[in-house]
Amino acid sequence: MTVTEIEAKSLLRKQKRVDSWFVSTAGMNLYRGCEHDCTYCDGRAEKYQVEGEFGKDVEVKINAIELLQKELGMERPLEPVKEGFIIMGGGVGDSYQPVDEKYQLARKTLEHIEKIGRPVHVLTKSTLVERDLDILKRINDDSRAIVSMSFSTVDDTIADVFEPGVPSPSERLETLRKFKDEGIACGIFLLPCIPLVSDSQERIEESLKVTQEFDYVVFGGMTLKPGRQHDHFLQVLENYDPELVSRYSGIYSGDKYGNQNLEYYKELHGKFFEAVKKYPQPIRIPSRLFADILGENDLVTVMLEHMDFAAKLKGQRSPYGYGARSITKLDQPLSSVEDLKTLKGVGPFTEKIINSILETGTSEQYEKLMEF
Repeated sequence: MTVTEIEAKSLLRKQKRVDSWFVSTAGMNLYRGCEHDCTYCDGRAEKYQVEGEFGKDVEVKINAIELLQKELGMERPLEPVKEGFIIMGGGVGDSYQPVDEKYQLARKTLEHIEKIGRPVHVLTKSTLVERDLDILKRINDDSRAIVSMSFSTVDDTIADVFEPGVPSPSERLETLRKFKDEGIACGIFLLPCIPLVSDSQERIEESLKVTQEFDYVVFGGMTLKPGRQHDHFLQVLENYDPELVSRYSGIYSGDKYGNQNLEYYKELHGKFFEAVKKYPQPIRIPSRLFADILGENDLVTVMLEHMDFAAKLKGQRSPYGYGARSITKLDQPLSSVEDLKTLKGVGPFTEKIINSILETGTSEQYEKLMEF
């Protein structure tokens, strides 16, 4: 394990629109590279330009807190960050990976977020987050905190192979229970679901049976980008079960983004749909956790995108995604638009939903569609 201290030029990733999966408006990578060494991590992909051997070499942004104070300050930040959760969870390095025991950048980040009164969403695979339960409780009391754990499976034996540097699923679930017991909303990101390993109906149901005790479960497949990510994962898969390797060519066709083919994607989400009918629970972060945090345009956009996913999962046609995209292009508040039906993708039915959200923070149609 090699640790290198670096001076970063910037820290925050500011988003033009609120991410409906994480309900976040900005995020950060406190570290580049990750000791968790998850075999499927797309942080290995060349596009992220992570130096050294992924999983073995980690760069520490020793000036991260100084940058954060400039970019997310109380007075005159370099560029204002819109309303929404600040997410602590980077694509190329978990904020709570083992090296944070020494540098404590995650805790120092939370201290600053508490000081400026912003809500925070922590997404991690590490039980080290328990160290910061005290400060997360204070943030939750003041402006709100949510804690998510990501899993590819809840099976400890499988996870030991594909997530070698991560606490076991059993340990992670116990950590979530501790946060839940303290009144902090918690959920599971059941992704990536690993093809031919954790994607069977039985495995998915096994996971959803466990996730019911928390506030939400967000499900997704696994990308496999050509190059280092693809090659490393298939090498691990070869050692795990050589017979599976040849079958991956029928799931991934070399798409530069690493997406699965449409047939497999539909089959996978069909399994998830059957599982969530058996073990009903929210399949996105519930609106009660963000309706009072987001601005009106972002609130409607996120809820329409949630409806779009739920409708398609249930096999229904959906206009909601088109409506959401139109709203993201607006440079004025939705409440000032005289005729919402002038927006592409917004008809009378969607207009009724939008008006209800603007007036009450939710809608009957949203609540019904999101029920499982």
